Amino acid sequence: MDTKGNNQWAWQTLDADTREIVGGYIGARNQAAARKLWDSLPPVGRQGAMAYTDFWAAYGAVLPSKRH
Repeated sequence: MDTKGNNQWAWQTLDADTREIVGGYIGARNQAAARKLWDSLPPVGRQGAMAYTDFWAAYGAVLPSKRH
């Protein structure tokens, strides 16, 4: 843990078949950061994406419920 209070999270989205990183964001762990991660996906990726997460509340606020 960073004792200076500058904690950063590395967010990644992976293609389940190829394991290729298709989106990402480095920053806080909050709803705004979850939105930036979702926005980092290419539009075609957002259309068909299925999200598998730990069901942290910010994901539920950002990810389409039918794909989470």
